[in-house]
Amino acid sequence: MSAERSRLAGRPAAGAVPGPRHAAGSRRGGFVARAFGITAVLSAAGSGLGLLRDLLLARYFGADQGTDAFLVAWTVPETAAPLLIEDAMSFLMVPAFSLALVLREERRHGPDPVRELVRATLPWLLLGLCALGLGAALGAGPLVGLLAPGLADPALAVRLTRITALTVLPFGVVGYLCSMLRAHHVFTAPAGIYVAYNLGILAVLLGGHAWLGVGSAAVGVALGGLLMAGLLVGPAVRRLRAAPAALRTAGAIGGGLVLIPSAMLPVAAFTLTRQAQVFIERYLGSGLPPGTISHLNYAAKVSQLAMTAGILIVTVTFPLVARALAAGDLRAARDRVEKDLGQASAVVLLGTAFLLACAPAVVALLFQRGAFGPHDTAATAQVIRVYSIGLPAQAMIGVVVRPYFSVRPAVRRADDAPPAGSRGRLLDWYPVAAMAVGLLVTAGVGLAATPRFGAPGLAAGNAAGITVTAVLLMRGLLLRGIALRLRPVLAGQARLLAAAVGAAAAGALVAARLPAPPVATLLGGLTVALVFAGLGTVLGAPEVRGPVRTLLRAAVPVTQAAERKPHGR
Repeated sequence: MSAERSRLAGRPAAGAVPGPRHAAGSRRGGFVARAFGITAVLSAAGSGLGLLRDLLLARYFGADQGTDAFLVAWTVPETAAPLLIEDAMSFLMVPAFSLALVLREERRHGPDPVRELVRATLPWLLLGLCALGLGAALGAGPLVGLLAPGLADPALAVRLTRITALTVLPFGVVGYLCSMLRAHHVFTAPAGIYVAYNLGILAVLLGGHAWLGVGSAAVGVALGGLLMAGLLVGPAVRRLRAAPAALRTAGAIGGGLVLIPSAMLPVAAFTLTRQAQVFIERYLGSGLPPGTISHLNYAAKVSQLAMTAGILIVTVTFPLVARALAAGDLRAARDRVEKDLGQASAVVLLGTAFLLACAPAVVALLFQRGAFGPHDTAATAQVIRVYSIGLPAQAMIGVVVRPYFSVRPAVRRADDAPPAGSRGRLLDWYPVAAMAVGLLVTAGVGLAATPRFGAPGLAAGNAAGITVTAVLLMRGLLLRGIALRLRPVLAGQARLLAAAVGAAAAGALVAARLPAPPVATLLGGLTVALVFAGLGTVLGAPEVRGPVRTLLRAAVPVTQAAERKPHGR
């Protein structure tokens, strides 16, 4: 048994610490359903506005050297978002705030652990964010040269990069406050951040595209970052003020929690290494014909829509996993991770099947207007189909890496012995090594396939690399002490994959026979959904069979009521 597992297993989970396993199953399920519903609605709104943003970019500017320059500049917020909002900050601070909340429940008097944590971490975070943002702005020239040496208009990219560098500070504040609120099981404000972000971009894009050109998108990105941060400040302050009166005494961190700065490095390194897939694409794509980077971007944005619901599941349940690990309940964490793997894969594989079947119709319906022509549609649809192959692996990584880093968070209890031994420290870096192997695969496949296949070759490298990483991370979770039951997990994944393959084939047959993009998208998508539901139910996938049975039970009373209704009125 590993040191981490021994430490966790040795801490009693029952009694004193009211973690996730101490709530009734139905109550916990109700919380997850409500939180997922709120998050899904607001995230869908944010994704819809993001899609509208991309549609306007395609309509106003098409896919040319100007949009390529903007997308290279967008690399800064694209990298800052996973590092500071979605991944690294969340991996670090959700477990940290979860542990602080567990200590608050154990300790009824004295300094509030949550406030201790904020006082010890937020000032240093703000200082580091200011330095990062300033460094990105001052180093915009070398950065653009490094990211896209073959870019047709590097001067424009440098100017736009200096504007997008303004997002670093607000993005970091957003990620920190989102982590604190989600650990408190507050999901409404964090779910609305991308609504605010995209509203800021759309406002500037609509009002300034005629005189600012593609620079209006960069200014909108900077404004959107400020709106995101402003949305969260009020709810976060209210949560800090809501601490029990007995815990409002000021005190320095150390009475209950101890910071472990070294734990932050592998989390940040993993996130940056994962984001390096985009760097590889931009680097290799800059040597291809103008517009290639734009085709890759539009394809990635559409493909990621299929990921949204799957990642939402993990976002909602991550505080439960972190709380269980903070309370020492490995079984609850394992059960939750296994359930998340099934549910996230079911949603993402359904979206993957839809994109494989209907990509040309979807791209034509969404983008083919204005400066975005049929050639752009065909190129983007090709890339989408290749990208989609890697989406299940993306979802799997999102599920397993969160509990992996939660086992050794960036804070520990003051009464815990410091982690000993080199094995635990080496395991902290295992995800980085796994992602590095995936990057080698991405680069190798991309270099081999790009000369012949162009952008689809880059997408193939992305899919291959991320799949290799997902397999390695599944192994890493077992080494970390969370003993997933691999046989049932893999059997469940196989059932879902078989259902998705059948659904994609059936949907493609339908969509190919319908020339009108709206009709092909609608009927092809409906075919995919029905075949996926049918095959998943027949094959015994509980993630599909359960919702199907629920829908059928809900439909029976409606049908019976219609049959009992008197005729002739």
